[in-house]
Amino acid sequence: MKIYLFILSLFFCGITYSQTSISGSVKDNKNQPIPGANVKVAGESGGTVTDSDGNFSLTTSKKPPFDIEVSSVGYGSSTVSVTSNNQNVSVSLSEQETQLDEIVVSASRTPEKVRESPVTIERMTIRDIKKTASPTFYDGLENLKEVQMNTSSMSFKSINTRGFATVANTRFMQLVDGMDNSSPLLNFVLGNLIGVSDIDVASVELLPGASSALYGANAFNGILFMNSKSPFKYQGISAYVKYGATSQKAAGSNDYRDYGIRVAHKFDDYFAAKANFTYMNGTEWWATDYDDKTIDGRDRSHHNYNGINVYGDEASTNIRSVASGLLNAGAITPAQFTVFNSILPNENVSRTGYNEIDLTDNKVRNAKIDFSLHLRPFGNENLEVIWQSKFGFGNSVYQGANRYYLNGFSMQQHKLELTGKNFFVRGYFTTEDGGSSYDMLFTGLNINRAWKPDATWFGQYAGAYVQSTLLGATPTQAHTNARNVADTGRFLPGTPEFQNAFNQVTSNPDVLVGSKLVDNSKIYHSDANYNFKDLIKVAEIQVGGSYRRYDLNSFGRIYTDTPQFGGIKYDEYGVYTQVQKKAMDDRLKFTGSVRYDKAENFDGNYSPRVSLVYTAGEAKNHIFRGSFQTGFRNPTTQDQYIGFNVGNAILLGSAPDNLTRYEETLPVTSPLGQALVGGTSTTIDGNNAYYNSYTAQSAQAFAALAPTDPIAASALLVRTNVDLVKPEVVKAFELGYRAEVKGFTYDINGYYNIYNDFIGNLTVVAPLYGTAQDAPNPLLGPTDPGAQSIDALATGNTRAFQLYTNTDIEIRSLGFGVGVSKRLPRNFEVSANYNYAEFDFDQAKDPSFEAGFNTPKHRVKASFSNDNLFKNFGFNISGRWSDEYYWESTFADGMIDAVTVIDAQISYGLPSLKSVIKAGATNLGGREYRQLIGPGLIGQQYFLSLTINP
Repeated sequence: MKIYLFILSLFFCGITYSQTSISGSVKDNKNQPIPGANVKVAGESGGTVTDSDGNFSLTTSKKPPFDIEVSSVGYGSSTVSVTSNNQNVSVSLSEQETQLDEIVVSASRTPEKVRESPVTIERMTIRDIKKTASPTFYDGLENLKEVQMNTSSMSFKSINTRGFATVANTRFMQLVDGMDNSSPLLNFVLGNLIGVSDIDVASVELLPGASSALYGANAFNGILFMNSKSPFKYQGISAYVKYGATSQKAAGSNDYRDYGIRVAHKFDDYFAAKANFTYMNGTEWWATDYDDKTIDGRDRSHHNYNGINVYGDEASTNIRSVASGLLNAGAITPAQFTVFNSILPNENVSRTGYNEIDLTDNKVRNAKIDFSLHLRPFGNENLEVIWQSKFGFGNSVYQGANRYYLNGFSMQQHKLELTGKNFFVRGYFTTEDGGSSYDMLFTGLNINRAWKPDATWFGQYAGAYVQSTLLGATPTQAHTNARNVADTGRFLPGTPEFQNAFNQVTSNPDVLVGSKLVDNSKIYHSDANYNFKDLIKVAEIQVGGSYRRYDLNSFGRIYTDTPQFGGIKYDEYGVYTQVQKKAMDDRLKFTGSVRYDKAENFDGNYSPRVSLVYTAGEAKNHIFRGSFQTGFRNPTTQDQYIGFNVGNAILLGSAPDNLTRYEETLPVTSPLGQALVGGTSTTIDGNNAYYNSYTAQSAQAFAALAPTDPIAASALLVRTNVDLVKPEVVKAFELGYRAEVKGFTYDINGYYNIYNDFIGNLTVVAPLYGTAQDAPNPLLGPTDPGAQSIDALATGNTRAFQLYTNTDIEIRSLGFGVGVSKRLPRNFEVSANYNYAEFDFDQAKDPSFEAGFNTPKHRVKASFSNDNLFKNFGFNISGRWSDEYYWESTFADGMIDAVTVIDAQISYGLPSLKSVIKAGATNLGGREYRQLIGPGLIGQQYFLSLTINP
């Protein structure tokens, strides 16, 4: 009792009133229970849902008589009169389309019918999850309207909406039971690694497009809500076992297993608890794209090959420049140097790399554990205290600037939440451990270097090339002979020498000799919301806010958090308010909200949203909506503090203090450069990248022309002129229409977005000496700073950087979506949707900036199902088609082909065992496809599952 009084004294919203309790059951017209049905008091937005047996209990401060409303997707609604306290009611619902009456929460942070939602909302119910033709509910999200899925590996899938797709999707937020489950280190969601189990999902809601007005900076391009089942409502032991196979031309056929169990118990009206465990393992889609990253048509036979899924061949140098190094090292005489210099071609040669499939075990694993304790001090929903802990472990492949194998990666979240009828207060923290994860590019590079240093390999290559040429070999033959000589004794996959080198490299975080990724970063977050609807009747008013602290700790491997400078910590906070008001006999609903957010390194931002929803028709079955909002996105931790060597460039964040936190000492080989820096090396920092560099595009143009016309080549150079990164802003306009007409449900929406200060990447080349200038003049001689920078470029004394900055060019995107569904006679259902997406960016005005829209212009999805074709038997067939589109990223660019994918499943229920058997297959056509450049082609997957629900 003391605990109860203590909580009561802290939280004024625990004040209780005279209560009326109602209990009962909800069944269909075949006397079968309907789980997940919504039950609410007429005129109020709050309510409850039925459990797996169709039972419910509801407590309200209203005194009888009053009405309760009961509804469920696929059934008509029903109104029942309550005339006394503790009344028990039985409700029967008839099957029909009533999707517009489904209750959602995410659009306005308050329960409301779909028909009243001020913005587009997509959802997946328990019923949808049960009938999905995909291996998991998370995979099944790909069939929702607006959703674009980007598959980096079998267990790492990134959801995107409305364009600008990436694997590292920092513009999209994912909440699991109110917790942002993005990586603290990387700021983006790792698929369902630490999400929720199929048998613990209560509902999934998706808001495509800008949602910053209520949810802050990271909800810039959309937000996904995954809500798990309450142990007060869903009790007992549930379990599933899934077995099958994956099939891919490169990897062959391989076993696939997925297991899960959920245990939940309501001890009494005051206390309940639950625990979940799932485990999945299989074989990864093998990544075997051996096209060259930059030159179409180039293959392994080329002397400067850089394969997409080959690592170690990034080590490349101008073979003619090797002669100078051999001369300086005393390996050749001046006379031999003259011969070398006349024979060696003025072109780059790369080392021989290793295939990705030789640098991983190609296995995917994921284990999820979570448990929660639920305390209701007053025995009802007026106050509930929740402690929840979630753990995710596994192996997967993540693709960013490079490909990374997340080996033994783990992430955990812990939350304390107090929630009631009109409020919530929660705090949680997220922490992760990189385990034995490693960077595949540096794995390949440093296995090669462990066998033979780059200088030695290139020296041997140059010597063999010259010797072959003197013996009469053609240039092609000379390159082949030179590689064979330089590669003699190379560590080959499968040998003990290779394995020993692999083990040493992947266990060392020093990029000069190793490839291990080190991470122990954390996020601390708290947020709160209060709804004044019981205190203020003129309108529904909410207020809320959030606070977040980032604590980055990569030990200097990824960020500039080296021991010299210490860890990186910074804060963000935000506050918001929302007003909703109905008029015209509740046919017109106004929603207005505004949010203010402040990040430590940037000025504050306001995000307003205004929307109107009008319900027309005698049956209120035509709903029109329009909204406008301004959203923003703060630069991520990567945008601000990364200092990551990815081989061909340094990824460098632009927080003001980060420019000096990053330092690197590099060798200087040019005689002029050595005279200028006073030695054979020099130290540079981030200021060189932002304030003394050339755009990579102009540096490449210079390199191509310099051997034949150095003066004209110098005129092509363009000095980098960029600002430090700042928040990006979007103005989002949306119109929509929902309707139910003659059994058809329609949902049509269109949007138009205007982006300013869009955040992207810019690659630059910084000379190690001299001063970068527009069109420097080499004729001014070695005393001129511009001419000195030309010498640095010509002799390879440079460092490439990938900067995070904003474009000054306004970017616009537009699109629309159409969805229609129909429940046919004899329990058949059919649905289809179409999405169009386009963007406008004047590339000529900012030629070095990559917007990365990465989205098909046209997408079509459809499904045909019947969950009761005959007794206990159901099926579902779903298909999707997407147009071809161009993929741009820091890893690789390329065209993604148009693709058609068909998935299907059949199910059979065993009521006596409370079980369902399901058999399914994905990509029935068998044509392998990809959704971005880099990962393996997606093949087929077959599975057979048994699910037991109490």
